[in-house]
Amino acid sequence: MVSSEYERRIADRFATFDQDGNGYIDREDFASAAKAVLAEFGVPARSDRGQALYAGAEAFWQGMAGMADRDGDQRITRDEFVGGAVKRLRDNPGRFAEIARPFLHAALAVADGDGDGRVTVDDTVRVLRALGAGEDVARSAAGVLDADADGKVGEAEVVPAFARYFTVPE
Repeated sequence: MVSSEYERRIADRFATFDQDGNGYIDREDFASAAKAVLAEFGVPARSDRGQALYAGAEAFWQGMAGMADRDGDQRITRDEFVGGAVKRLRDNPGRFAEIARPFLHAALAVADGDGDGRVTVDDTVRVLRALGAGEDVARSAAGVLDADADGKVGEAEVVPAFARYFTVPE
């Protein structure tokens, strides 16, 4: 894949983070994502799981801003997102997994009804829908994440898949 194609695919992922559609990614987008997941599962923001999710969202924002907010204005434009992804993540998708892990871990904990560390496929769909994915995309993604077809998805499947999706390795 040529670099311009890679950049186009990364740019398409921008909307996933721009929760309010205002044309840039900021701290509020990450807080909104956490709020949506908590609301979907009826988990109070002040609970331990709620606080962990907000802390994970903040850590994710800080990691993204550190990689992509080139002008330091606490907002990531589409160009900054593409530039940050292309320059810093293309050859190191594991770095993206590292900054996303606290949020993903906490989101899975919110959705984990029985506390076994794994989430049902249906609850994975609910998380993805809360984060803005359409029903069909969420169902398809959740099905792929359940690689062993046991009806459950865990952090070991989610984190690397998330990193691959957003870094689009060639």
